[in-house]
Amino acid sequence: MNTSAPDEGRIDTEVRGHLLLITINRPAKRNGFTPAMYRQLAAAYTRLDDEPALRVGVLMAAGDHFTAGLDLPTFAPLMQRGEQAAPAGGVEPTEPGMAGYRRRQKPVVVAVKGITYTLGIELMLAADVVVAADNCRFSQLEVKRGIMATGGATLRMAERAGAGNALLHLLTGDEFGAAEALRLNFVQKVVPPAQVEQETLQIAEQIAQQAPLAVVATRLNVLKAIEHGPLAAMEEFEATQQRLSRSEDAAEGVRSFVERRPAKFTGR
Repeated sequence: MNTSAPDEGRIDTEVRGHLLLITINRPAKRNGFTPAMYRQLAAAYTRLDDEPALRVGVLMAAGDHFTAGLDLPTFAPLMQRGEQAAPAGGVEPTEPGMAGYRRRQKPVVVAVKGITYTLGIELMLAADVVVAADNCRFSQLEVKRGIMATGGATLRMAERAGAGNALLHLLTGDEFGAAEALRLNFVQKVVPPAQVEQETLQIAEQIAQQAPLAVVATRLNVLKAIEHGPLAAMEEFEATQQRLSRSEDAAEGVRSFVERRPAKFTGR
């Protein structure tokens, strides 16, 4: 993977087994996102869902920081025109439920470190599991720039931490650390900076070893419960379980149990 990046930045991708490693690469600008970078990130997320051999995405960043957020001078014209940076028809990385975009099916695990502002928080809240370095500096500071967070922070911060905790950080735009992010359920693990990528990859590899159809179904059922309530999620139990139990992977799961060996899942 090439670690040098042009001034406008880019998103690098690398396939490692069943993982798609996605790296934000503009360290000279604290990985601030340009529209071109956001389009590339959307393409990487879409690729994750489209390629059957890929099972888990891993979002990381080059340099000392995850991202300072949007490069506002380059994004302001799009905001003023009401345009989206991600092309319609694919996966929108923050997935706030806008029409015209696909719902991501496969899980994404994120490693955050250093400065993790605005879009950085929204990307990690839209993902599935987040490992944070203990040097993280978080801020959802859109109110300090005269705009509103529209990548899901107003939805997911309240869902994870309650309205009061969400509004504390959304309305002040203050900076908080990894311990506060863990308290608010914004991240799942906090480790030293030198360990953050290794820990993230370990979690992603562990997910990738499980039955892919069951992983996707489980993830989507959790989202259904969050977005539509427990009853809506429960309504899917029987049909989903019947579908999964007829799969080759379910048969392999039974064989591996009987034979007392690790299962070898194919996603079929």
